Amino acid sequence: MFSFSSAVGYVLGLLILFVITKIFFTPLKFVVRLIANSILGALVLWLINLLRPILGIYIGINPITAMVTGLLGIPGICLILILQIIF
Repeated sequence: MFSFSSAVGYVLGLLILFVITKIFFTPLKFVVRLIANSILGALVLWLINLLRPILGIYIGINPITAMVTGLLGIPGICLILILQIIF
């Protein structure tokens, strides 16, 4: 039969399962977001450099620009463009 102690056991088991999945999927979500930002930033950087004759803008691809676009994505490219215009 179904007793109160087994119901408490099921609830505690589900709670522990929820906590464990939360612990493991939070870093995974960060890594997936970092990879998505890196890919999107690289594509936009490539597109800007491809349209250099039309736009007149060139962003060199080096470790610093790769790191900024990888961490920030599109806002990182905007930051690099603003810094390029200022300096």
